[in-house]
Amino acid sequence: MDYLKIYFELFWAFFKIGGLTFGGGLTMLPMLEHELVQNKHWVTEDELLDCYAIGQCTPGIIAVNTATFVGYKKARISGGIVSTLGMIAPSVVIITAVAAFLKNYMDNVWFQHALMGVRGVVCALLINTVINLGKKSLISKEAWIIGCLVLLAGLFLNIPTVLLVISAAVVGIVLDQVKGGKDHD
Repeated sequence: MDYLKIYFELFWAFFKIGGLTFGGGLTMLPMLEHELVQNKHWVTEDELLDCYAIGQCTPGIIAVNTATFVGYKKARISGGIVSTLGMIAPSVVIITAVAAFLKNYMDNVWFQHALMGVRGVVCALLINTVINLGKKSLISKEAWIIGCLVLLAGLFLNIPTVLLVISAAVVGIVLDQVKGGKDHD
């Protein structure tokens, strides 16, 4: 097995994803799916959604966590490290350049309008990703109910996100056990 080739492929795949997707998090899911599931076949669609769900539950940035999980699956600890570096490298370079540039233009009216447009695009990309993720994840009546209850709890009750995720996981496990128990009777 040629590890240098695997490391380069991991780094380059995540470098492209990290450098070409804007808005982070959920907006990266379509590109992650395209590159990792369709092009590279490193993970299945379900595995990617699982990595994304786990990445949501663990500390840190979702996309970086997903890169680490996929890299680990492909080439263990060193693969996880290389993938993570590939994902964050473009951001480090871009943020450093933007920080130097931004200081001079923050009060510029044209720049303010450009940022407003970018925020609108990011919101649209997030909505599109959430709809696509919902189509793939909400495949049962139980998943719809859990999803709606968590949405309502998140909107109207000041419950920390991690508690919502853990609660939904526990409810999913319990429902699966109850459903499995009925199937065995």
